[in-house]
Amino acid sequence: MSVDRLTRHPILEVPVLREMVEFTFDGTPLSARPGEMISSALLANGIHVFGRHARDGAPQGIFCANGQCAQCLVTAGGRAVKACLTPVHAGMRVRSLAGYPKLEPDDEPVHVTPQVEQVETSVLVVGGGPAGLSAAVELATHGTKVVLCDDKPTLGGKLDLQTHNFFGSVEDCYAGRRGMEIGRLLEEQVRAHPSIDVWTNSPAVGVFQDGVVGVVKQGRFTVVKPQALLVATGAREKMLAFPGADLPGVYGGGAFQTLVNRDQVKPARRLLIVGGGNVGLIVAYQALQAGIDVVALVEIMPQVGGYKVHRDKIVRLGVPVYTSYTVLRAEGADRVERVIAARVDDRFRPIEGTEVAFAVDTVLIAVGLSPVNELFEEGQRLGMRVYSAGDAHEIAEASAAMFSGKIVARTILRDLGLSVEIPDAWRALGALLASHPGPVRGAYPPPSDLPVYPVIRCAQEIPCNPCTVVCPRDSIKIPEGNILGRPKLVGDCTGCLLCVAICPGLAITMVDRRYDRTGERVKVTVPWEMPEGFGAPGQLVPTTGAEGEPVGTAKVIRILSGKSLNHRRMMVLEVPRSDADLVAGVRIRETEPLTRAEGASLGTDAEAVICRCERVTKETIAAYIQRTGTRDLNAVKAALRTGMGPCGGKTCNDLTLRIFRELGVDPSAVTPPVHRPFTQEVPITAFLTVADDASGV
Repeated sequence: MSVDRLTRHPILEVPVLREMVEFTFDGTPLSARPGEMISSALLANGIHVFGRHARDGAPQGIFCANGQCAQCLVTAGGRAVKACLTPVHAGMRVRSLAGYPKLEPDDEPVHVTPQVEQVETSVLVVGGGPAGLSAAVELATHGTKVVLCDDKPTLGGKLDLQTHNFFGSVEDCYAGRRGMEIGRLLEEQVRAHPSIDVWTNSPAVGVFQDGVVGVVKQGRFTVVKPQALLVATGAREKMLAFPGADLPGVYGGGAFQTLVNRDQVKPARRLLIVGGGNVGLIVAYQALQAGIDVVALVEIMPQVGGYKVHRDKIVRLGVPVYTSYTVLRAEGADRVERVIAARVDDRFRPIEGTEVAFAVDTVLIAVGLSPVNELFEEGQRLGMRVYSAGDAHEIAEASAAMFSGKIVARTILRDLGLSVEIPDAWRALGALLASHPGPVRGAYPPPSDLPVYPVIRCAQEIPCNPCTVVCPRDSIKIPEGNILGRPKLVGDCTGCLLCVAICPGLAITMVDRRYDRTGERVKVTVPWEMPEGFGAPGQLVPTTGAEGEPVGTAKVIRILSGKSLNHRRMMVLEVPRSDADLVAGVRIRETEPLTRAEGASLGTDAEAVICRCERVTKETIAAYIQRTGTRDLNAVKAALRTGMGPCGGKTCNDLTLRIFRELGVDPSAVTPPVHRPFTQEVPITAFLTVADDASGV
């Protein structure tokens, strides 16, 4: 049985696996890291099918890796559990599900009694990501009592999964630092405030009519009565509905980052990414860092929607980006084996005869995010003093979420009667940080009269200023006057490499013409964050330009590393003089030619599963809408059971709205689903405590 774990990583510390625990899956002995989730342990052992659905026997495996769905249900210790939330322990017996779980009876009766703790606080902050942490610090700084709850064991939210340097403002939101480092900094600030009570492993599961919030505080149901509620619960990934989208091996970027960057397992060998926003582009790069081959990225729009620098750094490495393409179907027995895609016309319809096939084992869907705002909407409906921040309010970058949290915290303070200001500069910068990528205007040309200088390839208006701050000679400026502008070298350069090391887009190289007295060979230093083993000193490597185009061949002189480089290594190359300003990167993989798939079955709506929990297809939902003329998601739910499974409609409601749109119904005319407590499963034991004696008293 294969063992698919990371053994090295250019950014993350990969621990030596000295201590392992033994467990079994369907009677087969396996090993796991102590305390890792069952799902990651199974994937690390090459197991991708965790069970079979009771309705049709469809294979079930990891999907959200976040406890939001029930695709990974297994039995452990005689109980049905979510594999992505349940840690392994020595001797654990895990079994797959083939239908509904058969639970083992208790050895002897246990006497219990109801018990619910009640807590009052000035502000309850739900969500320990960048927005919630920043808001909590701002509130506590002004003396406000805060309870901060999060469903994860550690704070930071998705920041803990981000290995890349962040964009934005150095002074205001830690731009130039890696996301995981920012998460730790924010957590330290929160824990330093005595007026912030931090509850980890404590999801908020409902808002009630009497103005209280239900929180499962580390396994115990607790009622919190806040004067104000701030919902900073982030976002969930949107999905696509196509035949085979329910196969193990199809999931979103957040799940992939959890498995690779947190749990350090390799759930894929050959990966196809669908969606060219920042999430898709970033995860493509992170997959390459983990030693996973990224075969291609397909995007339905004519251009990628993410930052150009994110796109450029993967095409330089050899990952092709196919725009105006969409995925049609995924094929495989119990796991993805092949994906069929096709070019689309100007109305996004597949063009017959353009079908291509990708031989991959994993498909990552990165087609956008939806706010996790059910608690906020229910709080509004009940008339509570409720606020939202971060992605729960507006989908944007983490830097914008931090500012969103600070601004909303000041708003709460004012509404609670404190005299505080919200600086206009905060609002202006927050809007800049949340802005979409601007037009591509081209980079400023490099200087021609300096012996050593950076080549800065920032061609698009995006909020970013680390290179202007880090330069010790103050030689890099943004002529446009704000952080959306493009940086330019305006003074001399010592070749210190600090700008190369800090650039979030890996868009700066350093040219040193002093290397060769004859002037025929030039030293070019490029940022390098790929695994060791490629580009050893003395090796000849293929070089690429700003858009990934071939430039030539270079000899690796050495690989630089050190604390001042922020976990980033530098590949120092010897290149011909004519290539010096053109070399932007090094290709690590050869682009595979597209394989035509004439005559491939494109599948039908009867094969596209919308509701994973209840196995309801697109055809069934569309037929019901057309037959009844309904304009109500609640009616669809009542008739077909969509949204009635453990995930509570977190995936299928958005997909059902798309079906309405495809049938010509304006989504604004569709009645949204009713949000009822609980927003996720709560075990009955959360409300009970074991009695002191057998009498139950």
